[in-house]
Amino acid sequence: MTKRNLKAINIIYWIATIWLALGMTATGLVQIFKGKEGQGGVDMIKHLGYPVYTVTILGICKILGVIIVLIPKFRLLKEWAYAGFFFIMSGAIFSHIAVGDPATEIFPSLLLLILTVVSWYFRPASRTIMTGRNIVFATQ
Repeated sequence: MTKRNLKAINIIYWIATIWLALGMTATGLVQIFKGKEGQGGVDMIKHLGYPVYTVTILGICKILGVIIVLIPKFRLLKEWAYAGFFFIMSGAIFSHIAVGDPATEIFPSLLLLILTVVSWYFRPASRTIMTGRNIVFATQ
């Protein structure tokens, strides 16, 4: 791979990762500090048929996931964070579809799912578990 290709891949990774981090942080903080009824996704969670306490759990998981994705070490935890983002967002998409929500309600979750996949796919080798055929330990 040329130096130019690596630079382009690195730019794609950081753009996707920064937007993913901003989206997950924003929604996570809103979910953690949900305040009164109708804020922080409480109405949406009820509309989707989930218990209200899941709002706080999702918010905390999103914030922790953003921290792990952004810090340079802990490769194994990064894989778990990306997997968590994937499951949360794909679950949100299918939940919206199941209750018959319009595409405008599905789009934010779809966008964050796409950003998750792009960030994961274009992450640098220093942030992956596998390097060639050798397994690299998660804390290296």
